[in-house]
Parts: sequence; structure tokens; C-alpha cells
Amino acid sequence: MGLLDFLTGNTTHQIQEYLQKNAVILDVRTDSEYQSNHIASALHIPLNELEYRVDEVKVLKKPVIAYCASGMRSGKAASFLKSNGIDAINGGGIGKLKAAL
Repeated sequence: MGLLDFLTGNTTHQIQEYLQKNAVILDVRTDSEYQSNHIASALHIPLNELEYRVDEVKVLKKPVIAYCASGMRSGKAASFLKSNGIDAINGGGIGKLKAAL
């Protein structure tokens, strides 16, 4: 994975691998961003709440594909989830992830 993928999200191939593992799609954008446009099946936990709501993700016992607007917040979310024992990747921005789905 190159620097650009690291900064903006994983490749479509990696996203497809996680979808095959029945991954949860996690939207870490703000409430207003989520209300204006989101992936229908996504779990919504804003990044600033994730620290306090990580148990909601843990109980699912599934890998996670995090997304946001550009891939920066979802990168932080994926890193945080990994540090809490959750198999997670950065799905990038919503447009990129929708195209991969």
C-alpha cells in the first residue's frame, strides 16, 4: 500500500476482501454529514464519540471498514479500532467507498 492509499483509504481490492468477510461499514462523519448522505447499511458513530462507543463495535465481532468524507478521519478511526483489538481498515471517503461497493 502506497502513501496515498494510507492517507486516503485502502484499495478497492482490500475493501472487497473485507466485504467478503462480512465487514461492518462504519461512518465516522458528523451527524449532519451522515444525515445529508450516507451508505444505507452503515453503522454511524462519529469519530469524536468512537472512544466512548467502541464497545458497540466490539460486540459485533466483525471486521470494520471505516469511512468519512476524505479518508483522514476514517484512517484515525481504523487505527483506534485496531489498537482496541478490532480488525479494521480505512475505506477512505464516502465517494470512493460507494464506488467500491
